[in-house]
Amino acid sequence: MAWILLVVAGLLETVWALALKESDGFSKLGPTLVFGVAIVASMVLLALALRELPVGTGYAVWTGIGAVGAAIAGMVFLGEAAVLGRILPIALIAVGIVWLALSHE
Repeated sequence: MAWILLVVAGLLETVWALALKESDGFSKLGPTLVFGVAIVASMVLLALALRELPVGTGYAVWTGIGAVGAAIAGMVFLGEAAVLGRILPIALIAVGIVWLALSHE
């Protein structure tokens, strides 16, 4: 169950990162509200997951999911450059996340 909570928390990190960008410095109410709800929910789920997972593993996987998700979402939804020089390191981070999760004891 802790892993499910952690993955959802990481996905919510992606949501709050995108909402933060769209809030335009907190000047747009809708994205600002989405940001607030998503960041609180992400932190709560992370905290619950860390009851059972080591902090190093949990935090690294959480930030990795958020970073990879935000980078991919930026390319897909915000028109950010989708070039090999960006895709390859994002893929390496994703591999690292999976590797770390699989090596958890």
